[in-house]
Amino acid sequence: MEKDKPSAEIRRSLSPLAWLYGLGVNFRNALFDKKILKQTSFDIPVICVGNLTVGGTGKTPHIEYLIRLLSPIYKVAVLSRGYKRKSNGFKIVDTDSKAHDVGDEPLQIKQKFPEALVVVDKDRVSGISKILSIEKEERPDVILLDDGFQHRYVRPSLSILLVDSNRPVFEDRLLPAGSLREPLKGKERASIIIVTKCDPDMQPIDFRIYTNGLALYAFQQLYFTGLDYGMIMPLFPELQGGPLQALDIRKKHIFLVAGIASPQPLVDKVELITYNLYTKFFPDHHSFKEKDIQSIRELIHTVEVDDNNKVILTTEKDAVRLRELPYLDEEMKKMLYYIPVQVTFINEKEQEQFNNNILEHVRNYQTNSGLSKK
Repeated sequence: MEKDKPSAEIRRSLSPLAWLYGLGVNFRNALFDKKILKQTSFDIPVICVGNLTVGGTGKTPHIEYLIRLLSPIYKVAVLSRGYKRKSNGFKIVDTDSKAHDVGDEPLQIKQKFPEALVVVDKDRVSGISKILSIEKEERPDVILLDDGFQHRYVRPSLSILLVDSNRPVFEDRLLPAGSLREPLKGKERASIIIVTKCDPDMQPIDFRIYTNGLALYAFQQLYFTGLDYGMIMPLFPELQGGPLQALDIRKKHIFLVAGIASPQPLVDKVELITYNLYTKFFPDHHSFKEKDIQSIRELIHTVEVDDNNKVILTTEKDAVRLRELPYLDEEMKKMLYYIPVQVTFINEKEQEQFNNNILEHVRNYQTNSGLSKK
């Protein structure tokens, strides 16, 4: 059955403010295009992963995909701003860092890929320069620039632009009327565009809608990816034991707690594995306070079933923040689980092509003579 074409939410009453915002963004981009504002290139592959919109397009799962692809061959570094962290400047992320110091997503990446160098720095040019000043034997072969599409002071060697399939950018408007950070014309800076969070059963007409709507140039490549949810993992395995299978929770009462920009795909997934779902959502990258935990506790207590039949389910990046909280009692810790996600390509042949293109780009990056010998 053919699905309705998704549409972006437009706040038309804010169009005058969006027009003013657009003037500023276009002026800034023009300064870079005319080389009045300087861009810095580096003698190392810098792969930028970003988007045109505010809110989640799946940047972290795609960064993790690239780490899995590249790390068997190359030393990989990830440079992120560290959104909502309370520290400043350049900071190397350790597996035992705190989310409020380095940001939840950089910490999540480091804990999943301890061999990768993960760094946070709002000044990306300075951050890359400091990475390259690391001792040669520890220096990375490739840098993944997380959410750097609008940070134009860095000239990446390759730009990957992510577009949420649930919010078509070609129907969107600039902030604050819509969710675009910059005009759609900005997509021209990307060599690769990925339509993310796609339904695995996408129909040919859906592919045509995005292909026609994006109107890409011949030099640009278009891919479609979805999210594959893994087994449900305990936040505190010392209290809970191992992961839960879908059959284990079919009749349990699931309390889905998340501070993410676009929770609906997760809701759709969880609805497939439980008969009893309750949701409580917070803003993206939310810093959980004691009152938030109390509100979750109150929601749980409204359901009069045995605690063994209750599961608090959250996302990976929320788990990073929740795990650090000092005011979780043992009752809640035993209930807390998270569900990991990985990127999957809708078309296997496209996945092979994408992988080859990324590996070839890193291998052949002309200004890095060291890599070209690998």
